[in-house]
Amino acid sequence: MKQYKNVFIFDHPLIKHKISILRDKNTGMKEFRELIEEITTIMTYESMRDVELVPVEVETPLEVTTQYRIAEDSIAIVPILRAGLGMVNGVHKVFPTAKVGHIGMYRDEETLEPHEYYCKLPEGIENKMVFLIDPMLATGGSACDALNALKKRGCKKIKLMSVIAAPEGIKAVAEAHPDVPVYVSTLDRGLNEHGYILPGLGDAGDRLYGTK
Repeated sequence: MKQYKNVFIFDHPLIKHKISILRDKNTGMKEFRELIEEITTIMTYESMRDVELVPVEVETPLEVTTQYRIAEDSIAIVPILRAGLGMVNGVHKVFPTAKVGHIGMYRDEETLEPHEYYCKLPEGIENKMVFLIDPMLATGGSACDALNALKKRGCKKIKLMSVIAAPEGIKAVAEAHPDVPVYVSTLDRGLNEHGYILPGLGDAGDRLYGTK
């Protein structure tokens, strides 16, 4: 998807290795959940490359020096329920003090259209760097609606992270929200008639939580 300057697709051997295990239908719930977290952690390092730093004075055993830290209370994680919850710990491993909000979306099984049913965000989120996370970027409908919800509440600095994406989802988000960087670990072939990503990994929420 080189035509979209706001889209970043990872091409890392370690991620490819973990994705191959993630896809396997015989991979159990515990390992699936751990892999989602591990992939998210790897992605978070790269997606935080341009996060703003502030100078701080630090006293080492030898002298006082000026160093740089991410500003306190400047990062928020917003998973799209429910599958997005599986990525939260992966971000927290990199930045454990990030506040967490939640956006609940459900997809109409007939029209495939997303609908918001829940939104609870940290105070002052309009001033934070927001990481919107969802393992699967399929049609892009839920992601676009969640981005609209965040922007409606004043958020100006948002990044979207997904583990697996279809070209249809990338196109929808990149064109509707060209100001939002989109980070994806793996770009798949496309969608089937039911809106599922191929080859994909099945329903991420079901595989994370053992539901059907």
